[in-house]
Amino acid sequence: MEKSYSESYAAAGVDITAGYRSVELMKQYVARTMNEHCIGGLGGFGGLFELDCTGYKHPVLISGTDGVGTKLKIAMIMDKHDTIGIDCVAMCVNDVICAGAKPLVFLDYIACGRNIPEKIAEIVKGVAEGCVQADCSLVGGETAEHPGMMPEEEYDLAGFTVGVVDKEKILSNETMAAGDVILALPSTGVHSNGFSLVRKIFDIDANPDVLHTAPAELGGKTLGEALLAPTKIYVKPVLKVLEEVDVKGISHITGGGFYENIPRSLKKGCCARINKADVRTPALFQLMQKTGNISEHDMFNTFNMGVGMVLTVPAEQVQQALAGLGISADLAAPEGWFGPAALTSAGYTKTVTVCGQTVSGTTLRRALGLRSTCFTVQYQSGNFSFTTRGYGHGVGLSQWGTKAMAEQGKSYTDILAHYYPGTQLQG
Repeated sequence: MEKSYSESYAAAGVDITAGYRSVELMKQYVARTMNEHCIGGLGGFGGLFELDCTGYKHPVLISGTDGVGTKLKIAMIMDKHDTIGIDCVAMCVNDVICAGAKPLVFLDYIACGRNIPEKIAEIVKGVAEGCVQADCSLVGGETAEHPGMMPEEEYDLAGFTVGVVDKEKILSNETMAAGDVILALPSTGVHSNGFSLVRKIFDIDANPDVLHTAPAELGGKTLGEALLAPTKIYVKPVLKVLEEVDVKGISHITGGGFYENIPRSLKKGCCARINKADVRTPALFQLMQKTGNISEHDMFNTFNMGVGMVLTVPAEQVQQALAGLGISADLAAPEGWFGPAALTSAGYTKTVTVCGQTVSGTTLRRALGLRSTCFTVQYQSGNFSFTTRGYGHGVGLSQWGTKAMAEQGKSYTDILAHYYPGTQLQG
């Protein structure tokens, strides 16, 4: 295509040579996603993928499409474009795994005011990274230059995925019953929903510099960094659990939050009963609620509130499911995972005795910044360390306001005294 060039088209605002340059720059990223089932490469009129039906009795294809929404505005203001593609992939593949399907291929669509090859390549770099995380192949895409439709520096991003599942393994909630347990998989942040409200809360459109501020609640991150955290892709751990556990339903917590998405996977007549105290809500959401004076209902009806996906499993298989998610059988959770957020009581300790006084475990966790409501006091030596019955975490400063006190030189003894004057921890 060396001789392919139109001065007239370029004068109208479309530089086809920039498109060729973009393709050349993105090839190295796309190559990371290719496997033995991909036929051909970039440049064809369609992406070819050989379907291997080995092990499938009756393969069923499932498709999903989505975009990133106005989170793109944050990326544009921050001039950071190499992770937004992960969001695009996540929004699609996380949907199809709710049916029990494995994503196979992905295609992206980028519309831009002006094709800047380096920027387009950065966007596709993120898409490719998302495909690697989801173990699917980026078999094609489209970059469309739309002069006059949008400002030159702006773009929109959408994606499309196809997955496969054996017909007999398509998730069904028919056996769901009272006593089943909902496991909560943590989000990495706001993910890719609700950003129109986020922008209003922080008045980002009128004051974009707010994205470069670092509120104390965010532990050193700027607001922009926290908001741009890529959406978690749950494909690999969830597919592993599906092989080992009788999963009865999966919900991807996207737009509509808890209220809209959790019921989508429930059997008619079943109702999820979730203890709000068991939901580990990151500081970012608390900052948003406080800054925007948003009601608790609206927060849970708009955002994921720290839970990006939920799985419903039989109570007797909870430990096995947690192990499949990378959590040991004694519920010792590695960084980034927690559970369960339960439909029913799991019998966890919710109180602790402090100097003869019984105190709510949830309240004390908030006071001390503990990661779990299930803990026993282990010892006292300057700052305190706790053995968390269920999670194995020691004391960790959370987002309940203890960080600021700690930065002022306060010990956990001081923090406890602040919440419970005259009370001391012993043990």
